[in-house]
Amino acid sequence: MHSIHGKSTPAIVLGRGYTGLGAMRSLEQARIPTWVACPAGDLATRSRIYRALPGTPPWDGTIDARARERLQALPFEQAVLIPCADDAALWAADIAGSEQSSRFRTSSSSRTTLEILQDKDRFAAYLAGTNVPHPRTFVIADRGDIAAVDFSRLDRVFLKPVDSQRYNREFGGKGIWVNGRVELEAQWSRLDALGFQMVAQEYVPGGADDHYFIDGFRDREGELAGIFCRRRLRIHPPDFGNSSYCISIGPGELSSAIDNLATLLARLSYRGIFSAEFKRDARDGRFKLLEVNTRAWWYVEFAARCGVNVCRMAWEDANALPVGRASMRYRVGAGCVNLHGDIQSVLLHRGPGKTPLPKAIGQWARAYFHVFRLRDPWPGLSLLWEGIRQRVLRAVSRPAPVQPGKVG
Repeated sequence: MHSIHGKSTPAIVLGRGYTGLGAMRSLEQARIPTWVACPAGDLATRSRIYRALPGTPPWDGTIDARARERLQALPFEQAVLIPCADDAALWAADIAGSEQSSRFRTSSSSRTTLEILQDKDRFAAYLAGTNVPHPRTFVIADRGDIAAVDFSRLDRVFLKPVDSQRYNREFGGKGIWVNGRVELEAQWSRLDALGFQMVAQEYVPGGADDHYFIDGFRDREGELAGIFCRRRLRIHPPDFGNSSYCISIGPGELSSAIDNLATLLARLSYRGIFSAEFKRDARDGRFKLLEVNTRAWWYVEFAARCGVNVCRMAWEDANALPVGRASMRYRVGAGCVNLHGDIQSVLLHRGPGKTPLPKAIGQWARAYFHVFRLRDPWPGLSLLWEGIRQRVLRAVSRPAPVQPGKVG
């Protein structure tokens, strides 16, 4: 392991929630000393391996005007930054190009490359100049752009925020369905008034299990040091939620998508962790690229447990060390379940593709749990307790039904 004056170079995870916890555990698996910049009470703080950054109070990872000052004040001779959110990835890219890069290293692309991949309208414009299959996307800068959305040739259409991180923080979702031009204009006007830039995107036909992910790492030499493929089987909430149950699959199942993604990343001179989402189009069988995350993602620990530890790769690459390549023969057929979301997905789903409860229970019994681990149980138990608490509060606050014949 790389060391400075006999001590291992630490990693600083800039993240919270599922992703911050997963990145911290992945680094711990690689025996890399790790500190986490997250708010007090965050899910990651429940872990037995959590270490808050030095300071009173410790920096919570907020990217604001004082973030560089807080970073500079940390008592590390050197450290590696592992971003787990879009704004943190952009900020880390700026650090890489500044005088602070001698102390705080990161495996990162340029800000320009990250902005192309993160900004939905720029990404759509960039993909239009490539041969990568992707859904038709219409940038709506003003009301006049709505006329260009050809509803007669599209299956379904939804509005998608350019800044997905802010939208999810405020509304807890990823997009909104629109049925026709009138509804599109009404919803766009509402969101535009709130300061959101939006794009309209065609819906690629297919179910939740037509979504595929190619996760991995591309190093400073342009080599794909790790590729991990998985398939979503269930999602919660429906349509614009997150995977609640997914399985690892072999790279051979996604060879054309991998080739297209590798070409795209090379063209952008991409460096670092990535997670690309594709959807198999039920009309022609092609894998359409939906988005590329430029950071660690929700299921980053699942990849590490199956043999593809991208956080370890990012640490090695940032330290200019040889990056250990992951075998393409990682564990295939493994499941990973976000139990809280998947229980709701199984019980509430209606129509084609519904999973019978006995089948789901069998899958859960064999799967990795997304958060709960026997050797680190408190994050999972804290989620369970919070779920129970919320249900009790909702039950207590629900108004009593009015008895027939009794008014007032």
